[in-house]
Amino acid sequence: MRKILALIIGLGAAANGLWMILAPYHWYTWVPGVSATGAANIHFIRDIGCAYLVTALAVFWLMLSPQRGGPAAFVAALFLILHAGMHVWDTVAGRESKLHLLRDGPAVILPGFVLLWLIWSYSRPDAPKAVSSPESPGAPRAAP
Repeated sequence: MRKILALIIGLGAAANGLWMILAPYHWYTWVPGVSATGAANIHFIRDIGCAYLVTALAVFWLMLSPQRGGPAAFVAALFLILHAGMHVWDTVAGRESKLHLLRDGPAVILPGFVLLWLIWSYSRPDAPKAVSSPESPGAPRAAP
């Protein structure tokens, strides 16, 4: 279940990031509510796309190596949660409607908190550990 959730978050972040980088104006016009926030700033959209790509890489790292990828995934979760917080703040301040916030819930607000849960669940003492292969760095080497 954890790998499936991580895969969903990672693929979603990667797809969003690539879309923002490769077709920023298309992303701006097709994502509901974005064009209502002001004029498109292509450079800024691409910058945020880069943040989403880094988030995706951190999530995939967590999925493949929970002990090593945890710190990077935590930073990615902070980005996602702060981004979600801005959506909540815009609603509280009256700049966005409550309906807009409800629509944002599954794709903008939920992923950061799910990622935090994943990091926590991988860090529990009873969580499965990554298995080292003989080729992995730090693995004991056979005597020549």
